[in-house]
Amino acid sequence: MLKQRVTSGNLPPLSERLPVREDLLVLRPLESIGKFGGTWRAGFTGPADAENGNRLNAAEKLIFTDYTGTQTRPSVAKTITVNDNGTVFTLKLRRGHRWSDGHPFTADDIVWWYEHVWLNREIAPTTTAELSIGGQQGRIEKVDDHTVRYVFPAPYYLFEEILRGDTWIGGGPARFGSGTSIFGTGGYAPAHYMRQYHRDFASKDKIDAAMREGRHNSWVELYLAKNNWSLNPDKPVLGPWRTVSPINTPKWVLERNPYFYQVDTAGNQLPYIDRIEMTLAEDLEVLNMRAIAGEYDFQSRHIKVDKLPVFLKARAAGNYRVNVNPGLTGGAAAVFFNLAYDGDREIQKWQNTADFRRALSLAINRAQINEVFYLGLGTPGSHVVSEEHPHNPGPEWRLRWSTYDPERARNMLDAIGLAKKDPQGFRLRTDSGQRLRLEILTWDYQNQDYTGMAEMVARDWAAVGVYVDIVEVERSHGQTRQLANGNQIELTEAPGTDSIWAGPQNVIPINFQSRLGIPFARWYATGGKAGVKPRDPHVLRAYELFRSAPGRPEAERTEIARELWRIHVEQQWVLALVGMAPAAYGVHVASHNLGNVPERMSMIRDARAPGGTYPATFFFKYN
Repeated sequence: MLKQRVTSGNLPPLSERLPVREDLLVLRPLESIGKFGGTWRAGFTGPADAENGNRLNAAEKLIFTDYTGTQTRPSVAKTITVNDNGTVFTLKLRRGHRWSDGHPFTADDIVWWYEHVWLNREIAPTTTAELSIGGQQGRIEKVDDHTVRYVFPAPYYLFEEILRGDTWIGGGPARFGSGTSIFGTGGYAPAHYMRQYHRDFASKDKIDAAMREGRHNSWVELYLAKNNWSLNPDKPVLGPWRTVSPINTPKWVLERNPYFYQVDTAGNQLPYIDRIEMTLAEDLEVLNMRAIAGEYDFQSRHIKVDKLPVFLKARAAGNYRVNVNPGLTGGAAAVFFNLAYDGDREIQKWQNTADFRRALSLAINRAQINEVFYLGLGTPGSHVVSEEHPHNPGPEWRLRWSTYDPERARNMLDAIGLAKKDPQGFRLRTDSGQRLRLEILTWDYQNQDYTGMAEMVARDWAAVGVYVDIVEVERSHGQTRQLANGNQIELTEAPGTDSIWAGPQNVIPINFQSRLGIPFARWYATGGKAGVKPRDPHVLRAYELFRSAPGRPEAERTEIARELWRIHVEQQWVLALVGMAPAAYGVHVASHNLGNVPERMSMIRDARAPGGTYPATFFFKYN
C-alpha cells in the first residue's frame, strides 16, 4: 500500500519511519508471520461508538498490561522504572518514534500535555486524583528528549498500575481523546498539531476563525473536537490505524499508520491489514444480523450473547468461527443504588438502609436471569470479583446476600417498617401512605438487554411488595441525569471491577463516572471542599481504605482490596445479577480467512479487548 508513495518521494523509506532498531517493539505473531493488505469489515452504531476503534488502537497507551492485568508490558514507552521508595517513575521513550504525520514523538509531547492541558483550568476545571497522592499533586518532568519522570511528594506504588490501566491518565488518546470530556485528553498530545487550537499558542483571530468554521462555542470546545481522533482525520496518532473518513459518516474508515512503531519477528512493520471499514448499523439488531450473515471479518463489540445459538447455527454458511470469553467481573449486569439521591426523602431513606438493599437482593431470581439473558454461561451471585483474581476475599462472598430467598426478603422489609400494603399488595411509603415507587433507569446501548433484565427484577420485587417503574433512556441522556444526581437506581454493566484500582467508581462513589452518588464522589475528589459528605460510616471507611492504598506495597494493597470487597458486598450498594459472563466483548466472531486471531481474549478491562490480542498482527490469509 505504501510502496508507490515511497517511490514517488511522498513518504520516506521504512528505515526512516521506524524507531531505531534497538527501540522497536517486536511482536511474535500468534500463529505465523502475516501477509500485507486487505480491508477488515466491521460494524459500528454511530458517533457515540468511538470505543469500537479505540480498542483497536490500544497500542497508543504509554505502557500496557499482560492478559492477567497484573504485569506491565511496554507500549509507546520502551521501559518504566521506579525508584526505591516509590516516589519517582521514569519512562524511557523510543528513539526515532514518529507521529502518523512523520513529526517526532518526544518527551515534549507528554510535558506539553501536562503543562497546557492537565493544568489548564479551562480545559480541565478539576482534575482526577490519578496524578496525586495524599491530596498532593505530583508533577511530570522532562529529563531529555526521550525520558520523562513522574515525581510524587510521597510513596505512590500504585501509580504504575494506574499508568498501565484503563484510566484517565493511562488510557491514551485513543481512549479518552475521542470524546468531549474535559478529561478526554489522553496523557500526552501531538503538541506540534494541537498548539494551533490552544489559546496560549494561537492568535485570537486564528482561534476565532477555527471556531466559526467548526461552529464551536468556545476555544475549549474547539480544542477537544480537534483532539478527537475519530472525528478529526488530521489529528496525528501513534496507533496502528488512523481515521481517514470520520465516525460521523455512514462508514468510519481507518488506514494504516505508515510510522507505526511495532514490527513482527521478521522485521515487517505492522499492521498487516491496510484498512478497517466500519459500516453504520441502525441498531444492534441490524449489526448482529449482518454479523450472523458473515458480512464482518471480525467483530466483538455489540455481539449479543443471547444470539449465540443463531451465530453457532449460521457459522458454517457465514465462513466464520464463534468464540466465547468469560470475564472476571462479578457485574456483567448489576443494579446500582444512587446513595446520594436527594430528589425524594422517602426514597433516599430506604436506599440508604442496608437491610432494604439486602432484602431487594434476596428477592432477585438470578439463576433465571442467567438462563434467559446469558444462556446459563454466567455465574449468579454478588458483585465480588472472580475467585481467580487475587483481590477476591474468599468463595463465601459470592453468595453473600445474593441467594434467592423471597420469603426472607418479605420478612426483612416488614421488620424495617414497610409492612403496610395497598389492596394490590404493594408496600406503602411511611410519610404519606401512598404506594412506594422505585425507578430503575436503563441505558439504551451496548449489547445486553438491560431493560429486559430490569423487567425481570421489577417482577421479582413486585412479588415481595415493592413497585418499580422502568425508564429506558439514550446513553448521553442517562449520563446527563447521572451527573445531575437525578437517577434513583440504574441497571447496567459494572466494568472494571476486575481491577478495583482502575474501576473503583463501580465499587465506591469515587469519581464522576460513579453511579453510586456523584455528590459523594465530588466530596471525596475535592477533599471535602465541594459535594456532599456521606453519612454512612461504611462509605467513609471505604474512602479511608482506598485513600491509604496507593502508597502501600502490592501485598498490602491486595489486602486492602479484599477488605473493600467485603464492605461492598456486605452493604449491597450494588446488586450484581450475573458475573463471569461473556458480556460486553465476551462473544467474538472471526472470519476463517483471518489469521492470528486467538480463540480466547482476555476480558480484563485494562487489556482493552480486543486490543490486548494485538490486532495489528491480524492478517488475511487470502486477499
